[in-house]
Amino acid sequence: MDHFPTNWGRPRNEAFDPYATYPLHQRPKAKDTFAEGVQHTQQPIVTGTSVLAIMYKDGIMMAADNLASYGSLARFKDIQRLHPVGTSTVIGASGDMSDFQAIQAILDDIVTDEFTYQDGHDLGPAEVHEYLSRVMYARRSKINPLWNSILVGGFRDGKRFLGYVDLLGTTYSAPSIATGYGAYIAIPLLRAAVDGKQDTLTEEAARALLHECMRVLFYRDARSLDKYQLATVTEAGVKISDQIQIETQWGFAEGIRGYGAQTQ
Repeated sequence: MDHFPTNWGRPRNEAFDPYATYPLHQRPKAKDTFAEGVQHTQQPIVTGTSVLAIMYKDGIMMAADNLASYGSLARFKDIQRLHPVGTSTVIGASGDMSDFQAIQAILDDIVTDEFTYQDGHDLGPAEVHEYLSRVMYARRSKINPLWNSILVGGFRDGKRFLGYVDLLGTTYSAPSIATGYGAYIAIPLLRAAVDGKQDTLTEEAARALLHECMRVLFYRDARSLDKYQLATVTEAGVKISDQIQIETQWGFAEGIRGYGAQTQ
């Protein structure tokens, strides 16, 4: 016998429950695996946070930490989120790391194909950026997006290039760009130091600026890490550094109400 009156077939009024059975009893239903059709990823699972990139007088510089978070768990602390593409381009990705690995595989295949043609041509940063924008928009149009925000930077034929593309296929270029939480916290710092000054900004100053921005992000972003990598692209090619440790000072927190052993 079914002891739940709301299952007896009477009309149900959500605002009034005459049988006092709220919350309504939920019974598990048998699921037909094939009844719902094709299912796509609905949200990113293992994710990376901010990527920062700027132009300076000799090329472009990009920074991203080495953390991949599983939800709020800082799960993987040695993930490289910067990837060289050919000899003059580097990409950095926020968002789902498995989708980023898929993008890496796609681009590596294209670089291999270009090499095997042996025609003296290869992809530059502008071409990689345009290609990624088409890939991202095509996947979005199939309701199966690659859940990433990607920065593309490079140096080709004496010209610097820095662009952005996201899971919708949205694109733009600027002298300083950031993804993730860095788009809120780091962009003001980057724009103040870079925009309009990229032709005079030295490599040492650019490196110090990104280091300071990564420190600010580690203080403020709960999904960040105090280790990051730095990529530079100049006329000499692409170079990605080893892990760089951020020095932090938390002594100021003792003066914050509600922190530590304070009672008021």
